[in-house]
Amino acid sequence: MQKLKVNDLVQVLAGKDKGKQGKIKSINFKTNRVVVEGVNIVKKAIRPNQANAQGGIVDMEKAVHISNVSLLDPKSGKPTRVKIVKTGDKNTRFAVKSNTEIK
Repeated sequence: MQKLKVNDLVQVLAGKDKGKQGKIKSINFKTNRVVVEGVNIVKKAIRPNQANAQGGIVDMEKAVHISNVSLLDPKSGKPTRVKIVKTGDKNTRFAVKSNTEIK
């Protein structure tokens, strides 16, 4: 079981967007990178194509390293670590700070 999942609320711990919060849009476990909504926005030049006839410069979100984000505690809203506890047949994620279950 993974500690972070898509649609989890996280906070950025390091980099130019330190302190920003957002939802995880995608996770790449091979490169250990996550794309967070509204974080690490860069400008990219796009060539004209069928979908975008004009082309031009667009803003897009780039991935940040998974070690630079931390899950937000559902109780306090502050960054916390995650522990995985085996309950019966399945594993459950818990926030370390408040010991509450993460859905």
